[in-house]
Amino acid sequence: MPSPFQSAADGVRVAVRVTPRASADRVRGVVLDEAGVAWLQVAVTAVPEDGRANKAVAALLAKRWRVPKSTVEVVQGATDRRKTLLVRSGDPDGLAARLDAWLADEGLAATG
Repeated sequence: MPSPFQSAADGVRVAVRVTPRASADRVRGVVLDEAGVAWLQVAVTAVPEDGRANKAVAALLAKRWRVPKSTVEVVQGATDRRKTLLVRSGDPDGLAARLDAWLADEGLAATG
């Protein structure tokens, strides 16, 4: 299964597709786009104004992954639905493996 998580020298990069103004904050699963890239689908109730949705995504994922909020930041696509987040928390390879295990444990498999 393709993964939205990719370890890098400075942490783990996460490909995220955000739905703002949702009815609830939740991680919906992993989807593949037309190019076969895996995106973690995240819905948040926050509006996409003044970075509120980005902050809500970072807070939600930090809580789910049990990492400090300060270690999760949007590094690409701040005003787009498709974003790249960077998680700086410990060993990148170990963190990427832990996040992949989290996906499996949550039953959030990739779909086409």
